[in-house]
Amino acid sequence: MNEEAGFWIRFGAWLLDALIVSLPISILFGILTGDFENEPISNFLLALYGILVPVYWKGYTVGKRICGIRIRKYDTLNPPGIGTMLLRNVVAGLVYILTFGIGFIASILMVALREDKRAIHDFIAGTEVVRG
Repeated sequence: MNEEAGFWIRFGAWLLDALIVSLPISILFGILTGDFENEPISNFLLALYGILVPVYWKGYTVGKRICGIRIRKYDTLNPPGIGTMLLRNVVAGLVYILTFGIGFIASILMVALREDKRAIHDFIAGTEVVRG
């Protein structure tokens, strides 16, 4: 069994994804469309990245791969599927929005303080983030 990934390594992976993937895509489409604040094409591509890359890359994103962590199903230990990633990103995102960010703050505290390091989006999707 792999060790659970804690807050700082998960944050590092998120930051790497933001710098390596999100920022260049946002800048490129901002230049192409002239809209740097709420450019819909880059938003759509980044949403697809967050859902599809972990499915086809066995739980990894670019940032997670660099940090040596990955998403997997909690019960079967298999990589996530499309349905799992939709639950993890879309449904959990709605929960975070509907709670005005309080759910997101709770998730940060859960990853930092819980022994299993699982956040609200992990419970919604039945996932965990582990080293390896």
